[in-house]
Amino acid sequence: MVKTSRHHGMTLSLHSFPEASIALVQGASRGLGLGLVDALLECPRIERVIASCRDPQAAAALQSRACSRLQIEPLDVTDSGSIGALAARLAARDVRLNLVVNAAGLLHRPGLAPEKKIEDLEPEALQQVFAVNAFGPALLLKALRPLLAREGKCVFAAISARVGSIGDNRLGGWYAYRASKSALNQLMKTASIELKRRNHNVVIACLHPGTTDTALSRPFQANVPAGKLFPVERTSGYLLEVIDGLTEQESGGFFAWDGARIDW
Repeated sequence: MVKTSRHHGMTLSLHSFPEASIALVQGASRGLGLGLVDALLECPRIERVIASCRDPQAAAALQSRACSRLQIEPLDVTDSGSIGALAARLAARDVRLNLVVNAAGLLHRPGLAPEKKIEDLEPEALQQVFAVNAFGPALLLKALRPLLAREGKCVFAAISARVGSIGDNRLGGWYAYRASKSALNQLMKTASIELKRRNHNVVIACLHPGTTDTALSRPFQANVPAGKLFPVERTSGYLLEVIDGLTEQESGGFFAWDGARIDW
């Protein structure tokens, strides 16, 4: 893995991918997912971007990007039927995906907040967070595996988080979020081993985006060190640069926004 050059004044080429590649971004209605859609639409090697989210009709920002190269699809990663329906629609159009990025994630929402102590644990919160952060990406990979391109580079990237690293856990807290990201990492690692036999060209990677200025991180930005809060556009560029540099030998790895490996 070559660390990112961190020069983002020019359009990324994604030169390691075939020309006329098709990319899918899940969780594309806002935040990092929307930023990735914008960056991919600027990439000359990406012929089409499929952007999925739970309620496309309510996703005004995503709808404002409408163009001939953007295909917007409904998808709820907590609903296996919704995931299967998307896969069936794409299969009916004989779609072959070169890049899939699962950017959907749940840390907090009204009535749900990261736990500060073990007494805060609630089964309903654990189920909600795991459904979005761990189960959803795994079921998405299951459904889309037959549609992953078998020629040229193909990457399935799941947005993880450094707090999911067991070896790097020094602060504690955030039980559901930490554990769900650890579970995501294990699911992706396990799938990468199997796919080396079944889809040998597919690279599976877990990516830590750094702290990005989105609704997910906003309540916790006060303690972020100077220079470590990235705008969405910068994070999107960093992650696509990391994806561009991934090799088949690195499938199953856990990488930060700058390309550095993260301890499991």
